[in-house]
Amino acid sequence: MTYAVVSRGRPGYPALLKELYDPPARLYLRGGPADLLDLPAVAIVGARSCSAYGAQVARELARELGAAGAVVVSGLARGVDGEAHRGALAAGGLTVAVLGCGIDRDYPRAHASLAGRIAQSGAIVSEYPPGIEPSPWRFPARNRIVAGIAGATVVVEARERSGALITADFALELGREVFAVPGEITSALSAGTNDLIRQGATPLLTADDVLEALGLERSPPRVPDSLSAGARALLGPLSETARTLDELGRLTGLESPAMAAALTELELAGLVAAADGLYRSTVGGRSMA
Repeated sequence: MTYAVVSRGRPGYPALLKELYDPPARLYLRGGPADLLDLPAVAIVGARSCSAYGAQVARELARELGAAGAVVVSGLARGVDGEAHRGALAAGGLTVAVLGCGIDRDYPRAHASLAGRIAQSGAIVSEYPPGIEPSPWRFPARNRIVAGIAGATVVVEARERSGALITADFALELGREVFAVPGEITSALSAGTNDLIRQGATPLLTADDVLEALGLERSPPRVPDSLSAGARALLGPLSETARTLDELGRLTGLESPAMAAALTELELAGLVAAADGLYRSTVGGRSMA
């Protein structure tokens, strides 16, 4: 495995990372060049055992940010982290995974294939040299790097004592913008994010909120000219809010077979996503919630 090393005080060391109280002495990179870490970046973090809604928000937010040119930074963990990396990759964007182990130890192992894809179009980063195994105490330290190389941090879902809140704390200490996705007040997965909002974090409603903080503009998905009449009929109701199949049927008058075909067409075009029995538009300008 080939990799690069950038040292503090030497060319190539990320400028934003120098603002940390204890920046790592060196970074090991597998994949893209070190200057990738100086591009406008946003950290997307959250619960490992996220809900289907949290996974969809992380994936779609990362897809929109990646399409607009932002580098998506996360920690390769299960749940929100993995979905954020996948969303950026789906948009053909850049993503960086920061590990709490050596860059030759894809952790968790279930994400080895994902790590390979990230290394091809982004970078795997760690302050630990190759060969270092993952250890629980290394992950909070890893989180300071996630926050340190990002101009803004988004917490999608987090329990009261989530590691994602550690990342948010580091971002706040650096004076960086912190966004939190609002959630149900009865959900334990939203306890951390709702508390962040109560303490002054910015509620995340659209990708535009983050892009404005980074000085970037959204690249909205283009509606193909070849889209069928049935698919176009569904875009209107879905642009307003998430809908169930029954609601879409009542609003459009489409029969079940025609509606199923139209929804499949929209999903393949990247204009609609489904989760928990609800269909949501992914076209720019809508609410993430």
